[in-house]
Formats: sequence, C-alpha cells, structure tokens
Amino acid sequence: MKRPCRNASQTSIIKMRELPAYQTGRHPIPLKTFNFNWMKRVVILLFLSFWTIAVIAQEADKVTGIWWNDVKEIKLKIEQKDGKYIGTIIYMIPEKYIDGKSPKDDKNPDEKLRDRPLVGLQILTGLEYDAKKKEWKDGTIYDPKSGNTYSCFAWLGNNDLLKMKGFVAGIRLLGRSTEWYRAE
Repeated sequence: MKRPCRNASQTSIIKMRELPAYQTGRHPIPLKTFNFNWMKRVVILLFLSFWTIAVIAQEADKVTGIWWNDVKEIKLKIEQKDGKYIGTIIYMIPEKYIDGKSPKDDKNPDEKLRDRPLVGLQILTGLEYDAKKKEWKDGTIYDPKSGNTYSCFAWLGNNDLLKMKGFVAGIRLLGRSTEWYRAE
C-alpha cells in the first residue's frame, strides 16, 4: 500500500510498511492467528466434568428413600446428611408395640439409652458412595435386637432391592447380609 508523504511539497510516494491488523488498531486480537481449538477443548472438558459429577450424584442418591427390612417389620428412611447417608427407623408394625408404645432400645450397652424408643432411632450412619465399586461403604449399622454396632456397606441389587452387610473386625467376610425392599 502506498501513500503520499506527509510533506505536501514532496511529490514522491513512499511505500507503507505492511503491519498486522492488530498493530494497526483495526482489531485488538489477530483473529486469523488466534487458535480457538484450545477454547473448544476447555469448554467440552468442563461440560463433561459437570455431567459426570451430576451422573455420580444421581447414582449415589438412588439409595435414598424408605425401605422395608427383610421381614417387613420395620421401615427405614435413608437420606443424605452432610455428604453421608444415614438411616432412621420411621415405622414399626403395630404387633411390635407394647401397650401401644414403641419398643425401647433395651439391649443398648449404654444404660442411659435403654429407655429411648426404636421408632425415630438412627441405626445407619456414615455411608459414603464409591462410584468405582457402585456401593456405599464406610458406614456403621446398629442392631437393636443385640445392642451391637457393626461396620457396614451396601449396594443395590436393583432399584427396589438394597443389600446391606454388617461385619466385624474390618473383615467383610465376617458378617451378615440383609435385604431391604423399597416401600412404595
């Protein structure tokens, strides 16, 4: 590109130096040299990360709800609290009531707690979801029939069947399994 000299008395024409667009002030960023591929990758990576987190959260919450124990005498409400899953007895069949009152936690090793009713008692605590194994682990379960507390883990057999295993001494093989059925 050529332009006349600034000095009007001169008639010679000098060649202007070719400058990139971003140096001439026409555009702040050189769009032809700017690589948008990395931005696309970052956006896709962020989207996939959020999607994966949402899917894992949905899988983890499948355990929440109300469950019947294996002999359909007790309903347990499992919910998430502070990032962990807990279970509370919310119902007991009337045949278990004594003089119209909920049975007491009379087998508890702590004598001060033996007068508390079983309905409303939190028996499941601290379960955390492990997405790789598709199970809830590192929890404890209290057995009101014996007064013992066991380490436990749980997994879904299907959407309406929760399998739970309580064990002792950190050895999963030393324990007892129960099945809980989703209440409708």
